[in-house]
Amino acid sequence: MTAWDPKLYLRFGDERTRAARDLLAQVPIDTPQLVYDLGCGPGNSTELLVGRFPGAETVGVDSSPDMLALARQSLPAVDFRAADLQQWQPERPADLLFANAVFQWLPNHIEIFQKLLGALPPGGVLAVQMPDNLAEPAKILMRDVAADGPWAARLAAIRDARGLLPPPEVYYDALRPLCRGLDLWHTTYHHALADADAIVEWMQGSGLRPYLAALDAAERGAFLADYKARVTAAYPPRTDGRVLLHFPRFFVIAVRA
Repeated sequence: MTAWDPKLYLRFGDERTRAARDLLAQVPIDTPQLVYDLGCGPGNSTELLVGRFPGAETVGVDSSPDMLALARQSLPAVDFRAADLQQWQPERPADLLFANAVFQWLPNHIEIFQKLLGALPPGGVLAVQMPDNLAEPAKILMRDVAADGPWAARLAAIRDARGLLPPPEVYYDALRPLCRGLDLWHTTYHHALADADAIVEWMQGSGLRPYLAALDAAERGAFLADYKARVTAAYPPRTDGRVLLHFPRFFVIAVRA
């Protein structure tokens, strides 16, 4: 996976953290002893966990050194660790495994959820939020630009690397046998952003990263110019001049049997 830019990611920190707040609000635990924040990024979700569970030991886990460096700077009292979530397992029985906007990057994440649930003690909770926005114009258009330009052959594997999330029924059937409680839901956020440039900037901090990393400087400029033109046409300004970025997200709360 390409390197993350924590500062770019956090330019829309309030909007990105909103789903983590909504996920945390549904976690059915009052006094956990050990909490892991998986894919903790720059620590914005970790800060929420520390605020709600001040008596718990909270551990942040991420694969990005840059993200972890910023997280440690923001929350020096928290233990942050580098790990690949494809392989990671809790070192000790945990009460809560919390994952905000990370597992959508892993095609086999349902299998990983089953393994993580299997590692929880009875009553332990796996709480997950994943963007489910690949059918939205902002995502479709980046794939279109990747397919239409002189870089098409080089970007073909990136275009096909991440598919749509499976339907909720697939998660239900895979996880329900391991759970005494399972809650699945979608929420679509409608983020009012300044203009089309803001949408492009948002995507540069997430979905555009692998495309741009595969291009040289001149190609990146051409790619972004084409993408911005298409985004401008797809997201017309509203009555106040702002644009609405529709952003569906999928939530899972699984309580171990």
